[in-house]
Amino acid sequence: MRRFWRGLVIFLLGAVLGTAFGVALGFFFFPFVFPPPAAMEELTDRSPLVATGTFVHANPSDPVHWGRGKVSVYERAVFLESDFEVGPGPAFHVLLVPKPAIRSSADVKDLMYVDLGGLRSFKGSQRYAIPAGVDLKSYPSVVIWCERFSVLISPADLTPASR
Repeated sequence: MRRFWRGLVIFLLGAVLGTAFGVALGFFFFPFVFPPPAAMEELTDRSPLVATGTFVHANPSDPVHWGRGKVSVYERAVFLESDFEVGPGPAFHVLLVPKPAIRSSADVKDLMYVDLGGLRSFKGSQRYAIPAGVDLKSYPSVVIWCERFSVLISPADLTPASR
């Protein structure tokens, strides 16, 4: 009888661990197998251009957290251009960060950044409204940030636009 219970416990433990492993793999591979369509928003509000930048792969030895493409910052909006793309993941947000040359998660964690909202697509043009009262001169970086795991995905250093 003891053998039966031991076998049942091992079977149930294997079933629980196998299911957990399968769900974890599903969460990781789902965005690669079923990628969402690219965003194709247009910038309708043509307020003056304040700054531009390009997203970079901050840590080339990390193949999961990367980004590329251009970003334009206007007086009332941050616009991710049509060539924007990041590796898929959960709970990505677009942040205005008051520090230049962001290259690691530690550079962002203790700062008072402005969260512009959740990333709507891993690829394509997207517009994010800037809240009233934000002094854009105090924010020299735009960052794609994983809110769930507090991980830097891709930073963009901003260069002021010539007027």
